[in-house]
Amino acid sequence: MKKSEKVKGKEAAEASKKLQVRYGLLVAAGIIIVAVLWVVMFNQLVAKPGDTVAIYYTGTLDDGTVFDTNLNASPLSFTLGSGMVIPGFEEAVTGMAVNDSKTVKIPPEKAYGTYNSSLIHVLNRSALPANMTPVAGQYYSIRRTTDGAVSVVKILNVTPTTITWDENHELAGKNLTFTLRLVSINRK
Repeated sequence: MKKSEKVKGKEAAEASKKLQVRYGLLVAAGIIIVAVLWVVMFNQLVAKPGDTVAIYYTGTLDDGTVFDTNLNASPLSFTLGSGMVIPGFEEAVTGMAVNDSKTVKIPPEKAYGTYNSSLIHVLNRSALPANMTPVAGQYYSIRRTTDGAVSVVKILNVTPTTITWDENHELAGKNLTFTLRLVSINRK
């Protein structure tokens, strides 16, 4: 065999290997595309707006204090997109699948809002019902006469003539951490 034939044979072998690598890459890309399409088309088992979900949760503050949990009770059921829960909680559940668990930190802006000092009011005690004996540190439900809405207030200070209360939610201004486990999804 001549030297030029050997070189041509090596070049042909290298070209064949390059072509095999290209075909291999094309096949791998095709498999990935098919897998992604399958997941998108056939894996509709994640929570999305309009679905009614049931979830177990534990809510904690930055210092680790548990402020709410339903682990020893029934799961919380609500419809995504209905505004039944705080926005950050709803966002965290959206996209979860049944039996998924996760821990999320929700800032005040997506929870109960920032603390608003303009919601602290000093009132004359004569404005309160005669049978009400306010105690500093206690929470009370107050029905507004203007629109009938019920507001929960915390009594901050009581004097013989005045009462100071805070209308902020008790979790206003706080970061909330939730550990979540989705237990069911019901489609509309």
